[in-house]
Amino acid sequence: MRIRKANKEDRQTLVDFNCAMAEETEGKRLSVDTLTPGVDAVLDDPQKGFYLIVDVDGCAAGGLLITTEWSDWRNAYFWWIQSVYVKPEYRKRGVYTALHRYVEEAAECECNVCGIRLYVDRENRRAKATYERLGMTPARYDFYEWLLPDKRSN
Repeated sequence: MRIRKANKEDRQTLVDFNCAMAEETEGKRLSVDTLTPGVDAVLDDPQKGFYLIVDVDGCAAGGLLITTEWSDWRNAYFWWIQSVYVKPEYRKRGVYTALHRYVEEAAECECNVCGIRLYVDRENRRAKATYERLGMTPARYDFYEWLLPDKRSN
């Protein structure tokens, strides 16, 4: 297994991963016309975040997105894990665990990162169990959102 930052050559893989994850976890079909420039925006602007890819035997087996949130309370950033996807044939083989540990180690090397957060669908018991096994704990916060009318379908 090799973990690396994604680059522009990974664009289609990341689009495919996001589409598969949305379909599998939420039953949503993402608009490729919206998603593709969204992926490009991250690949073009490191301020927006970065993607990680796990290669297994030269094949992209999974990936995730890291974005940041500034915490004035801690005077540091939280890294948010998003867009997690592991191809079905690579599940239960340690791919996500390797990715997660890589993120932890990278965060520990940054002096301005105070922690890692993620959100998970409340019904996704398997993912919750995985995150808890890796040492994450449920936060005390509930998650709320408001979307502009033209963004509500995604």
